[in-house]
Amino acid sequence: MTTPKLSRMALALFATLSVGAQAQAPAAQAQAPAMTAAEKEIGKKIYFERCAGCHGVLRKGATGKNLEPHWTKKLPDGTMQEGGTLKLGTDRLSKIIATGTEGGMVNYDDILTKEEIDIMARYIQQQPDVPPEFSLQDMQASWKLLIPVDQRPKKQMNKINLKNLFAITLRDTGKLALVDGDTKEIWQILDTGYAVHISRLSASGRYVYTVGRDGLVTLIDLWFEKPTTVATVKLGADARSVDTSKFKGFEDKYLIGGTYWPPQYSIMDGQTLEPLKVVSTRGNTVDGEYHPEPRVASIVSSFIKPEWVVNVKETGQILLVDYSDIKNLKTTTIESAKFLHDGGWDASKRYFLVAANASNKIAAVDTKTGKLAALVDTKKIPHPGRGANFVHPKFGPVWATGHLGDDVVTLISTPSDKPSDAKFKQYNWKVVEEVKMPGAGNLFVKTHPKSTNLWADMPMNPERDNAESVYVFSLKDLNKPPVKLDVAKDSGLPQTKALRRATHPEYNEAGDEVWISLWGGKADQSAIVVYDDKTLKLKKVITDPNIVTPTGKFNVYNTQHDIY
Repeated sequence: MTTPKLSRMALALFATLSVGAQAQAPAAQAQAPAMTAAEKEIGKKIYFERCAGCHGVLRKGATGKNLEPHWTKKLPDGTMQEGGTLKLGTDRLSKIIATGTEGGMVNYDDILTKEEIDIMARYIQQQPDVPPEFSLQDMQASWKLLIPVDQRPKKQMNKINLKNLFAITLRDTGKLALVDGDTKEIWQILDTGYAVHISRLSASGRYVYTVGRDGLVTLIDLWFEKPTTVATVKLGADARSVDTSKFKGFEDKYLIGGTYWPPQYSIMDGQTLEPLKVVSTRGNTVDGEYHPEPRVASIVSSFIKPEWVVNVKETGQILLVDYSDIKNLKTTTIESAKFLHDGGWDASKRYFLVAANASNKIAAVDTKTGKLAALVDTKKIPHPGRGANFVHPKFGPVWATGHLGDDVVTLISTPSDKPSDAKFKQYNWKVVEEVKMPGAGNLFVKTHPKSTNLWADMPMNPERDNAESVYVFSLKDLNKPPVKLDVAKDSGLPQTKALRRATHPEYNEAGDEVWISLWGGKADQSAIVVYDDKTLKLKKVITDPNIVTPTGKFNVYNTQHDIY
């Protein structure tokens, strides 16, 4: 079975949803379609698992479009515009959900049943459900210290090369696979929260922290004979990001976690997860409007100050949180652009570049001065993951991002203090090149200081052939067409109804292998497909009945040191 192509009808419907129509009658008075209590519960669950990340709990939109039953906005010419899911109706919404959009929304006709699609089309016409708040006291009540620090090993008790260990998210099973990068053998599979979004490493490289879409943080100690979960805590209803304190003198001392709901960040003890502080991010956007749901997107730890860089999605505010004295917390607020998402460090690790993806911009923060260094316009919906750093033969040091909404990889010139790079200063913070991709729908680009390749995936592309492949560009000649690697075919696994999305290239510690997740349906066996970075030849297919819906993979050494 082939994946249906995005039809003109679907594109037209998407345009309607995006822009709305000039209101002739008060759409807010339209009746939402009937739903049973059981159907509402199904809709609530699916929305949380599949939709809230892009569209928001309150459905006000961010990366995805506004899905409120009725909305109004003031246009630049002063006229008012109305729209909403009630205006579109059940039939049209069902078609949009089934076929997906070129803006990065996948087709759900091979993920949800017809009945579930119908339920969702009706559910998003109802008034949004508002989850309860989550306080410091709620966090403390959820906290479980399973093994105290004094009962943990004093040295590494296993013979695993931890620097080359991979932490692999098994998204829909709520588990994390730890795979030995040297032997390619599964070391351990541990229970985590649902749909882990990220694994981060402590400054020492001993501890792995995960956080998932159910808001659960797990702390895994790698020094035991077998990796062991030593503490858990719940941050809220939905979370995406954590990072540790990495500045000298604060290694492994604190952990920060950001939540989508409630919109806030929390500070915990880095070795026990004991909750210490909760700070709300509700407030005004860079446009001066109050927003009730400014979600915390990416968080990274500065290498040059005892600070975390906290990116607040809906407000477009970047927070530099000084953790040197958490009792008297100092925060620098930097205005950038709305809908901040993922980002990564430049090669110097002075500047953090983050996508304001629905604004089609990249914001760069100078963590040395505590100011915005640049706001760079890009093609549609940049989605860098951490991005990729390399030296361009003509433009010098650059940082790369792919796009969910356009068919290019964007290269942005980044500053360097090296005297040999002074000649490139004229290009700094400019888009110096747009490398052509076969289509839109990229989630991650990746390279390594020891590599001459740039890897790019396309898992959100509506075409099966693109979504199941990755593309490799030569950094020696970016004008050459990329090499296409059919990851699904190379896996040797049978084709399934669901797309097997090839995603998240990740290098090993040595920088000579690239690991790709082949993310199939939740009822299908999936795989991790390993390639030789130099020859692009298949090296290994890691599969197992437990390898189901693998997504992000995080090499311990590269994640610990932010190497990309």
